[in-house]
Amino acid sequence: MMKIKNYHFQEEGLQRFLGSLEVQIMEIMWSSGQLSIKQVHQIIDAGTPYSFNTIMTVMNRLFEKGLLEKQTSGKGRTKLTLFKAACTKEQFLAEQAKNVTQGLIKEFGDMMVTHIIDVMEEADPTLIQKLQQKLDEVNRRKKL
Repeated sequence: MMKIKNYHFQEEGLQRFLGSLEVQIMEIMWSSGQLSIKQVHQIIDAGTPYSFNTIMTVMNRLFEKGLLEKQTSGKGRTKLTLFKAACTKEQFLAEQAKNVTQGLIKEFGDMMVTHIIDVMEEADPTLIQKLQQKLDEVNRRKKL
């Protein structure tokens, strides 16, 4: 899975990891299966006018980042390139949350653990229970 280089702390949801047009494109791809650039452009253009070249550039960047896969068939005028999401939205978010957490623990260690505990005091009791289960799991594995 790919690692997003920029994390936008002040944003929410997917926009912490991706630009707004990237988010629009990925939301379409996650819900649509395989699409051509032209199809994505038509869907987006219905709401916000972007040039075809802008959509093409962003989709190719998403491919380079590992978020999209592409498959080309035919030649010349019959050439068709279809894109699809390389992972589900849930897989993407789980991977990015893991990367952010690892980075914070690596950089801030003890401080990070203290803040997690402080924040957990205000959290939903089921989250606290989940944390306790994970800690118990880790402890069991380390004792082996």
